[in-house]
Amino acid sequence: MTTRVVIVGAGFHGCSAAVHLSSQGHQVTVIDKAYAGRHASGVNAGGVRRLGRHPAEIPLATAAWQRWQRMTDLVGDDCGFRPVGQIKVAENDADMQLLADRETQIRSLGFDHEYLIDREELRRRIPSVASHCPGGLACDGDGYANPYRTVTAWRRRAQQHGAIFHEGIEVTNLDSHKGGWEVTASGQRFQADIVVNCAGAWAGTLCERLGEPVPLTAEAPMLMITERLSPFLQPVVGATSRPLSFKQFENGTVLIGGGVRGAVDFQRDLAETRLDGLAENANTVVSLFPFMAQARIVRTWAGVEAVMPDQIPVLSRSHTHDNVIHVFGFSAHGYQLGAITGEIVADLVNQAEPSLPITPFSITRFQDA
Repeated sequence: MTTRVVIVGAGFHGCSAAVHLSSQGHQVTVIDKAYAGRHASGVNAGGVRRLGRHPAEIPLATAAWQRWQRMTDLVGDDCGFRPVGQIKVAENDADMQLLADRETQIRSLGFDHEYLIDREELRRRIPSVASHCPGGLACDGDGYANPYRTVTAWRRRAQQHGAIFHEGIEVTNLDSHKGGWEVTASGQRFQADIVVNCAGAWAGTLCERLGEPVPLTAEAPMLMITERLSPFLQPVVGATSRPLSFKQFENGTVLIGGGVRGAVDFQRDLAETRLDGLAENANTVVSLFPFMAQARIVRTWAGVEAVMPDQIPVLSRSHTHDNVIHVFGFSAHGYQLGAITGEIVADLVNQAEPSLPITPFSITRFQDA
């Protein structure tokens, strides 16, 4: 039976839900106050990783990683995915102990995708890393992709299946209507049997209207990109005790990110960078790769991310309405997971039990608290 679904938010998760639902014959409308991928999905660091995931996220990350292997089959574009591997670098013996504990934890949960490497192996994989680094934690097959290209590919595939996108209009009201919803957005009205809340940093506003407020905060992860440099790095590099996402693209440019925050301006619906935070990230890079002190930064930017206090997303049915599904709060590490969340949303819409465990992501964990 065809279901009318309104998806609020045209980021990767919204587009993923649109692909799976429209391909199953549902009538899908996607609404975004800006445009697809504007605030988070299209401007992040592009990490495709299982490394370092919260234990509750590992099954989703593993399933999503499998989808990334056949991305071209799914949406007609590999989305720039490069499985170059990822390594979390230790800067001292205390870091190495933290990484050893993480490896033990992963093994105890039945996974083996993360493993320790020693100083010699670290230098073999990353010859330019600082000599004081004693090792790291590696995950083969992880890598990176192109965020905006990804959102665009998933949006186009959804449109090919019949999904309709309305950009530049903002949801202002949700009214119960004949067992479903009337969604008002900038004066336009849309009828829905089910509403999917993929509104990112603005998802909390919808939750309040639904009578289930959540402790969501909006944060602005900052990124920098350098001039083109001679090839020196293949895997994506992170630090153990400091925020860092460091990668060199095929064109030679280097991206520096990893969690240092800028400022969110809700009045103008944008994020602003902070020079002191950018300097913090740059200092981390120089301590691991001293030669980078001479590299020139050519561009900086920040996205707007929805962050939950426990650092894992909300991916569940509403607590107050059985015809609302929430998909938000990925806390600046949801990009890879977009490849699987649409399948989970489709299961929920179809009243099927998702094949992956999503109980830890229930919105009720905040109501219970």
